[in-house]
Amino acid sequence: MQESRRRRSNEERSRQTRAALVAAARALFVERGYGETGTPEIVETAGLTRGALYHHFADKQALFAAVVEAEAQAVAAEIEAAAGADPDPLRALAEGGRAFLAAMTAPGRTRLLLLDAPAVLGRETLREIEARHAMRTLREGLAAAIAAGAIRPLPMVALTEALGAVFDRAALAIGSGDAPEDWHAVIDALIAGLAH
Repeated sequence: MQESRRRRSNEERSRQTRAALVAAARALFVERGYGETGTPEIVETAGLTRGALYHHFADKQALFAAVVEAEAQAVAAEIEAAAGADPDPLRALAEGGRAFLAAMTAPGRTRLLLLDAPAVLGRETLREIEARHAMRTLREGLAAAIAAGAIRPLPMVALTEALGAVFDRAALAIGSGDAPEDWHAVIDALIAGLAH
């Protein structure tokens, strides 16, 4: 019994340490960028030691990957919450798209996911992360719409990639000051254009 409690306590401390490192790194990566952020600053901001950092992460790039994974997971959760409530597959796709664009307005998120992540992690690693999160939600939404007969069957990989690129471009444009309503209207029209 005592061993079980000690193990849970150690696991909880480990989760808290990891979370503190990810939060501190996220804040610094957003403020200064990946290249201008050093591990000493990260551990100081987290109130931890370099030993704690290297116990949880092989290096700064591994920590950055954890930050990107957490951000991508948060975006996917917002998409699922918005799109999952609508039984109409076309409306669910549109709502999921709006949720993606709204989620990407979180401070620093567009920079982390769309600008820094490809440069730091490489396109292949980023694609793997995206496949577990936002691109997965888009692919599932498109597959559901095709299965329901709401949109015509198209090659799934190409369709997902093409719409994903539109969403990413919209997020970047909105982050630079474009009107979200303009992008919503265009994306809604693209989705409607897929209908039979």
